Amino acid sequence: MRFQQLFILTAFLMVCSCANSQSTQDNQPISTPSQAQEQPVIVGAEQLDSYLPYLQGRRVGMVVNQTSAINNQHLVDVLLGKEIKITKVFAPEHGFRGTADAGEKVKDGVDAETGLPVISLYGSNRKPSKEQLSNVDVIVFDIQDVGVRFYTYISTLEYVLEASAENNKTVIVLDRPNPNGFYVDGPILDKELKSFVGMQRIPVVHGLTVGEYAKMLVGEQWINKGLQPDLIVIPNRNYTHTTRYELPIAPSPNLPNQQSILLYPSLCFFEGANMSIGRGTNKQFQIVGAPNYKGSFEFYPTSMAGAKHPKFEGKLCYGEDLSRLSQDQLYNSGQLQMQYLVEAYNYFAEHNQDFFLKSNFFDKLAGTYQLREQLKAGKTVEQIRQSWQEDLKAYKQIRKKYLLYPDFE
Repeated sequence: MRFQQLFILTAFLMVCSCANSQSTQDNQPISTPSQAQEQPVIVGAEQLDSYLPYLQGRRVGMVVNQTSAINNQHLVDVLLGKEIKITKVFAPEHGFRGTADAGEKVKDGVDAETGLPVISLYGSNRKPSKEQLSNVDVIVFDIQDVGVRFYTYISTLEYVLEASAENNKTVIVLDRPNPNGFYVDGPILDKELKSFVGMQRIPVVHGLTVGEYAKMLVGEQWINKGLQPDLIVIPNRNYTHTTRYELPIAPSPNLPNQQSILLYPSLCFFEGANMSIGRGTNKQFQIVGAPNYKGSFEFYPTSMAGAKHPKFEGKLCYGEDLSRLSQDQLYNSGQLQMQYLVEAYNYFAEHNQDFFLKSNFFDKLAGTYQLREQLKAGKTVEQIRQSWQEDLKAYKQIRKKYLLYPDFE
């Protein structure tokens, strides 16, 4: 049976039939804040009874990585143990086992542990082809995201939804909490800067889980040519957008802990600058510096797993250690920590040093040329932040239509 709309589960009700779901605009949050505070979060993948009926007797493709786990067991292994016929695995950035560098091309292959064919969706092939989907009836998407526009798992999600619509396949998104889902902030993407690190007109911090974002892509008809894929979302239970959810598994090699995940939206801008954010150290996305920068904190980026050739490899860097910043402060601020970017740019400008990389990667990450120009013009953090507010207000109105969980506002 072809599934036409999104299914919503309540904390007390599981879907057990293949009937069409209600319109996304009619969906209500599945739990209340009081319920969520009293009970542990149960992610979509853990609710096997809710989605196994859609998989039994069908050929299944899995879009998964190392975070796709239930009680320390990979979801692929769990489903194989349930005699689900998995025909192939599709791997996002960092690969099926999550060990590839950021930006490193992930190759097709065969998973040594299961013998399943693995198709890369990072590199030259970012969307499953008709041929690759020929022996697939249902696609399961279960990847832990971190809620930031330039984190490429949501770009992979969009291409998977597009391919499923083109080839009459069903997509089941097993939702997981967003560790940065407690705020919305940053500039909205300009269309001319669309890329794999920013595909839609959303802010840097979008405040949605993967399941909610999938609903938005479909509901706003943002998928190429307005295609409408068959989409089922299995929501989390006992989760709200104020839940402080700590990821049990690192989502990628350079986000090793909760501190790095909370700082990632603010520090990733430095990836487009002549500065390091700690790749090649044990404090990835928790420090910021450069050989020609100020600060008493010193570090040496070196080649290591997840950072084979880090920026400033083997060079002494000076900068700031943000690993000890209060997480309470980061949560309570509910906004990007732009002061580090403004301060660093001003220092480089005062010392006649080039801050931006010549690749213009900074603009792709920001999603706008405006931020670069604001820094050059000497704008303050408050002035920069104020320039986003009207666009953010409009975005938040769209976002509200697709929320599955009680919001932070």
